[in-house]
Amino acid sequence: MEDLLRVGVISSTHGIKGEAKVFPTTDDMNRFKKLKMVILDTGKEQKELEIENVKFFKQFVILKFKGIDNINDIEKYKGKDLLITRENAVDLSEGEFFICDLIGLQAEEEDGSSLGELTEVLQTGANDVFVIKTKQGKEILIPYIDDCVKKIDINERKIVVHLLPGLVE
Repeated sequence: MEDLLRVGVISSTHGIKGEAKVFPTTDDMNRFKKLKMVILDTGKEQKELEIENVKFFKQFVILKFKGIDNINDIEKYKGKDLLITRENAVDLSEGEFFICDLIGLQAEEEDGSSLGELTEVLQTGANDVFVIKTKQGKEILIPYIDDCVKKIDINERKIVVHLLPGLVE
């Protein structure tokens, strides 16, 4: 499991006083109000940034970081990820998982036969859909519903699924 979780990506600057327009990669934008610090991944290093102010604008979060006071200081971080530690992550309910923990799980049918690896989670709105890549390179789309997903075991790194008729050609 990853120790750091991505909560957003700096998409652009906002104004001239060093604010960042952030595209949130979390389900709940309001969680930014509770964050005091994020980790900026520059690609070369990771640095902690203290959050001074949080505002919301359409689907974006506007963040002001302590010590970053002009547009030039934040502009160089466009496209960079904002991360948090697991300790600062939201508490998950029963049956909820971080997507990064699901990627790489081995998928098998109820009889124990191997299907492949969970490579992607599509967020469709109604329910998430797991993309399972078989050893033959085919993709199987499994809706994350009780009828299809029977068990997820993060510690054992596996997911047990029931293939409904029509899911596999």
